[in-house]
Amino acid sequence: MKVLVIYDHPRRSSFCGAVLDAFVSGMHEAGHLTEIADLRAEGFDPRLPPQDEPDWITGAKTCSPEVLSEQERVARNDALAFVFPVWWWSVPATTKGWIDRVWNYGWAYGDRKLTHQKALLLAVCASNAEQYAKRHYDSAMRTQLVQGVIDYCGIREGSLEFLHGALASEDIRQSLLRRAIELGRSF
Repeated sequence: MKVLVIYDHPRRSSFCGAVLDAFVSGMHEAGHLTEIADLRAEGFDPRLPPQDEPDWITGAKTCSPEVLSEQERVARNDALAFVFPVWWWSVPATTKGWIDRVWNYGWAYGDRKLTHQKALLLAVCASNAEQYAKRHYDSAMRTQLVQGVIDYCGIREGSLEFLHGALASEDIRQSLLRRAIELGRSF
């Protein structure tokens, strides 16, 4: 399977970057081909200019060359995976802007939807699972991201995996990296 992995973190050398490497390593072990979209390193502009604003009347708008290129990249892959740090109980702004601009009306939702079978959101969290459950952040994020974005855009098998404790001990961080490898193997 060909998988587009969307990565969003200001530093490629971060723990989030190590999670990306571990996940991709597991995917390669399982025989998957990967394409990495490193949104920050590639300089993706998350702001929505008028040219890329959805056309709510016909859904037949021609977007900017940057968005058309991203749509081609999405389309040439069979599945999607996102690797990101959780900031304010969601994806970083660059990922949100990428979805806003690229997954446009009439292309990813509306009359046409995405045809991918699967999408995985791999969320790197500083807090532990108990803190997320106590405040219902986990269920809120699943509703927002899996149901509100992935499922809404036609992807049949969407999931959100939390990697809790990214700022904890080295032992916990190593266990999170092992989990990322396993998620790649089982994708």
